[in-house]
Amino acid sequence: MDYKYIEQLLERYFEASTTLQEEQILRAFYAQADDEMPGELKRYAPLFQAYDEQPTLGDDFDERLLAMTEGQPQHVKARTVSMTERLRPLFKAAAVVAVVLSLSNAINQSLQPNNTWTSPDSYATVGPAGDEPAMAYDKGVDTIFVAGDSLRLATGTIE
Repeated sequence: MDYKYIEQLLERYFEASTTLQEEQILRAFYAQADDEMPGELKRYAPLFQAYDEQPTLGDDFDERLLAMTEGQPQHVKARTVSMTERLRPLFKAAAVVAVVLSLSNAINQSLQPNNTWTSPDSYATVGPAGDEPAMAYDKGVDTIFVAGDSLRLATGTIE
């Protein structure tokens, strides 16, 4: 028997270019039990025989489904989520970052050899103020007047 037409239909079927009538021809061909069918065509038999074994839903499927769902109403309780509840994970993450940064800063400060903030030796070098504040004030006033004179020279307003 010549199976060229069936092979052409199979090729078109796998390319998704067959019509419904051609697919029915393929189903009818594989529905017949032919022991003389070549092995190349037999391997596709389960594919087309599965169409015949598909269960149908029936005409009363909708009524049965509605009867199953209508008998037991389900109440769903909505839960309101506030903004603080939504942001709580971010608050926790920010707190962890702050703790880690402050600890790393403290460790970094304690490991520096010339630490002037925590070294008790740095307090011994500080002496009485004496005349130093007055001298600093005089230098600051002189600097301000010199800056003011140069500003007047730059703008061209000489008095």
